[in-house]
Amino acid sequence: MFAGKFSQRVQDIDISGIRKIFEAAGSDAINLGLGQPDFDTPEHVKKGAIDAINEGFTGYTLGPGITELREALSKKFREENAIATTPDDIIVTSGASEALEIALASLVNPGDEVLLADPGFVSYASLAGIMGGKGIGVPLSDDLRMQPEDVMEKITSKTKAFIVNSPSNPTGAVQTEKDMKGFAEIADDYDLTLISDEVYEHFIYEGEHVSPAQYSDNVITVNATSKTYSMTGWRLGYVTASSEYIQQMLKVHQYVQACACSISQRAALAAIQGPFDPVVHMREKFKKRRDMLIEGLSGMGIKCHKPAGAFYAFPEVEPEYAQQLIANGVVVVPGEAFGEGGAGHMRISYATSMQNIKKAMKIMEEIL
Repeated sequence: MFAGKFSQRVQDIDISGIRKIFEAAGSDAINLGLGQPDFDTPEHVKKGAIDAINEGFTGYTLGPGITELREALSKKFREENAIATTPDDIIVTSGASEALEIALASLVNPGDEVLLADPGFVSYASLAGIMGGKGIGVPLSDDLRMQPEDVMEKITSKTKAFIVNSPSNPTGAVQTEKDMKGFAEIADDYDLTLISDEVYEHFIYEGEHVSPAQYSDNVITVNATSKTYSMTGWRLGYVTASSEYIQQMLKVHQYVQACACSISQRAALAAIQGPFDPVVHMREKFKKRRDMLIEGLSGMGIKCHKPAGAFYAFPEVEPEYAQQLIANGVVVVPGEAFGEGGAGHMRISYATSMQNIKKAMKIMEEIL
């Protein structure tokens, strides 16, 4: 009855496998599938939002975002990421999701190819498809990093952009400085755009975060307050790039969003300018949980590369094992949800309590 009614590009994508599992989970399930910090938003951030509401700061803002926030973000990029940007070259978005959307919308023509890690974050390929392009998977190395030489092998005349996510969702891998310099060189040598997704930058346990935009102007840097400040529901992201990119992305942003939520922008300003202690606290907790999880998996004979960042582990398991865990009340995400390269793995989020992780591991032992 509805054949031909809907666009083919939308029919060709499916609901996120992560969302399907999350929404199907029972209320008493142990959720190791959710990709968000289990900590409350810091008090000074909440106060920033409350003050905005009480002051009546509830109308439209400038399309790119309030000036004060973009000035604070410009300072953050310069001091933390060595990216020489200005407030005029920043757009405040409704989460990193919108930042990725407007970046790809400004770049991709029908038939263009976008290279991305396989396994990699579920949105990348789908967003490329929505824009009429195609996501092309780049296989990962044994330590689950994306290698510059593997990216080069996938480049064709149709390649328009490639996406790097470090620290990575779903693997927790952290790219090295050498990797990032290599990616920047590829962007320059092949006249491609590198989209750098850096939303987990402050959750690194081994290694360091390196932003490729310090090495090339052909980089769009995507970030958000969502993970760093436990603000996932506030939907506040941001993107910076050279003015040529920003001018095109701003067109899309103005029509699909107009502006990010005014109250969330004020909350983000409080987050960026406020104390960093809550972030350090979260990082320390995540590291302890990671160490306990990896030790437990190792004790069960499950092979898992130790994640250097984010809050995910990506152990190697038989495909049916993940389904058995879900059936027994432990929510994990089967690796194939992140691409063909994820087959034979599952993603475990340790953004949950030590108690939940211990309970889940007991169930894992029983299933094994």
